[in-house]
Amino acid sequence: MPHAVDEPAFADLDRVGDGVVDCSVLMPVLDEERHIALSVAAMRCQRFPGRLEFLVVDGGSSDRTRALLAELAREEPRLRVLENRRRSTASGLNVALAHARGRWVARMDAHAQYPDDYVALGVQRLMRGETRWVSGPAIATGSGPVSRAVALALRTPLGHGGSRKWTAARNSSNGEFELDAGVFAGVWARDALLAYGGWDEQWLRNQDSEMAGRFLARGEKLICLPGMASEYTPRDSLGSLWRQYLEYGEYREKTAVRHPHTLRRSHLLIPALVLTAGAAAVAPPTARRAARKGLAVYAFALAGAGLRAARDANAARDGALVPVVLAAMHLAFGLGFLRGVKRHGPPLAAVAGALGLGRLAFSLAPEPRPVFAPSLTTSEGPLN
Repeated sequence: MPHAVDEPAFADLDRVGDGVVDCSVLMPVLDEERHIALSVAAMRCQRFPGRLEFLVVDGGSSDRTRALLAELAREEPRLRVLENRRRSTASGLNVALAHARGRWVARMDAHAQYPDDYVALGVQRLMRGETRWVSGPAIATGSGPVSRAVALALRTPLGHGGSRKWTAARNSSNGEFELDAGVFAGVWARDALLAYGGWDEQWLRNQDSEMAGRFLARGEKLICLPGMASEYTPRDSLGSLWRQYLEYGEYREKTAVRHPHTLRRSHLLIPALVLTAGAAAVAPPTARRAARKGLAVYAFALAGAGLRAARDANAARDGALVPVVLAAMHLAFGLGFLRGVKRHGPPLAAVAGALGLGRLAFSLAPEPRPVFAPSLTTSEGPLN
């Protein structure tokens, strides 16, 4: 059901002159020939009482994505197609931001379905003040057996790990709430994004959380509106899920090194699980027995999560896969986190803060570092 948009609140939008844009919608894509038509259609369906432009940034697709975008751009004058030579999601977003003409900016991803008032609700909330980042919850909806099992897993405490972005339903009667660095896309004032330096292109994953760390460090409130909930489609193979969470773990650790305040205690449990699994195999006998008991408790928790998820499953197979995908998500994330420690250094300040050792965390906190965003200043231009 559409949510109420207060159109009088937009009465001051500038209607003067051709080419005036109120909000720019940014979408980085790569090899999306199966989804790009639906993604652009979702952008075009936005009910916004102002002028929109759609900036789709292609990262060098090898399929028919570019050809399809060229066709869509001929049909839709508000659509501009840009080139992302660095190919990462963060660089694509920065290319789009550099070309955006709107007062506001909204991010949309190709594998998510957004409500048709997503932009309007976000801009309306920004105009009320007291925040410079507004987003909605993510609702995982599966498209195949593994994907559906992941969606069920993300509804369990073992799956969402305390992240509030996964826990609010689209039609929730609850009001807005604040988020930590666990965010999903969003709507901002363009000037605010530029003031914070855009997306850091050293983050192949977790780009929004890294940027959220910068916002939170300056006391900003990250507001989540249940009405802006969007549907996210998880990966539908264990291999792709494993690779995804391996990268999630590494870049969550890298974010904790750069922004210690973004680490939750629950983030430490997963690498601890991996270390426990290692101890169960190679530790001295006493420690090995203790580790194996810990793994038995974990296995029991997985089974319980699977039984609870099965109640919501449309097929018995989906519920049965929940313990499997949870284990894959946890082990991959934990290994990725440990790989991050090796590559980016240990997050000492973050661990101290998560354990409540405030003074130690303060003394270990790193110096602020500039945002690496070369695509904000390069001359990459439109393809169409």
